[in-house]
Amino acid sequence: MLQQSLALDAHHFMNLPPQTALLVLARYALTLTSFPETLKYDLQLSTPLSSFANLKEGIFLFENGSSPYAGGVFHHSPLLLSLFSTILPTSRTWAGLLWATIDALSAYCLVVIFRARQNVATTSRDWSIALMYIANPYILLSSLALSTTSIENLLLLLCVKFASRGKTSPALFTLAFLVHITLPALLIVAPTILLLMGSPTSQLASPRQATPSLKRGILLSGEFILYLGGLAAISTLVAGTFDWLPQTWGMNLTLSDLTPNPGLWWYFFTEMFDHFRPFFLMAFSIHLLMYIAPICIKFQYDPLYATFILTGIASTFSAYPTLSNTGLFISMLSIFPEIFPHLRYPIVTSLLHLHASLLMPLFYYLWTGSGTGNANFYYATTLVFACANGAALLDIIWAGLRIAIGKEEVEGVSVIQE
Repeated sequence: MLQQSLALDAHHFMNLPPQTALLVLARYALTLTSFPETLKYDLQLSTPLSSFANLKEGIFLFENGSSPYAGGVFHHSPLLLSLFSTILPTSRTWAGLLWATIDALSAYCLVVIFRARQNVATTSRDWSIALMYIANPYILLSSLALSTTSIENLLLLLCVKFASRGKTSPALFTLAFLVHITLPALLIVAPTILLLMGSPTSQLASPRQATPSLKRGILLSGEFILYLGGLAAISTLVAGTFDWLPQTWGMNLTLSDLTPNPGLWWYFFTEMFDHFRPFFLMAFSIHLLMYIAPICIKFQYDPLYATFILTGIASTFSAYPTLSNTGLFISMLSIFPEIFPHLRYPIVTSLLHLHASLLMPLFYYLWTGSGTGNANFYYATTLVFACANGAALLDIIWAGLRIAIGKEEVEGVSVIQE
């Protein structure tokens, strides 16, 4: 079974257009320039939970017999700690090449997911799908900064790729690994299980009630919990204590580090009185979970689309997002071409993203560099960024529902009100 899966992957890889190789080579070449050095401390590209500099600091403490979780400054998973302290490189050059390889594999996974969506072996759009990922500036800049969100993106796309091809155990194990590294990935657990019980092909134009097997759903959930528990046990053995729990998973719930980022939480809780902090932490955390059931129920006939929407929600409302999270959401849009004619405000959304992406680094410099601004300047641009993400989400949800009505001039229907 493993040999067949590897052979199929090799076949898919060989079917990639030659332009993809040029993209990958250009990505490797960019790694060897001095440009990545200017990005490694950029707060839009990495957070305390995804910073490579913090990861190297934790590795140094770990290799010298100290617990990296004792000081409250290291927030990476013990799984990454063990991998990078043993087999994965930490030098700037070799790590840059590793991140370039991760980007190439992520683009390959996106192409395979698109092929599964179209139910074909190869398509004429494979090149553009790979381009949408590798050349996405949000993803490219974060990857050059060696943010571990690139690893999270790869794991998410691997999970969806396996699920789209019906590979149950690899999909659930990859999903458990992803959740272990980044807790907001819990949002895609339910749609991934639905995808394993359904089909990745587009069902948006012909919605119907899904009839998943409850028994199989319970078995898949149990297998996922088993993998997650096993990885937690391994992490405890690596760390030597349970201190890693509040410093990794707990960070997304307690927001103990208020370092600025493109998200919405940090400034709100900077200004929050301590008396109200527990209530609003609970409200913000539950707010994320509230989307899972409605999205999965509404798009039960197309679980891949539900996964896409929940990925966008996580990138918008999680506690420690980076530009790479939003970049993944934008790149995944390319595998749903059927909704493009039904998007209402793509130009407005694109201009909002352009506005925010240009002003965020500028206003951050005015705040921390020249001293002519303050935190309100930077937070205002993150609000615009959140509005851009929210506008994209609303437009995509609308398009996914509107496509079922069809075109009036083709199907003879009359749209009374939109």
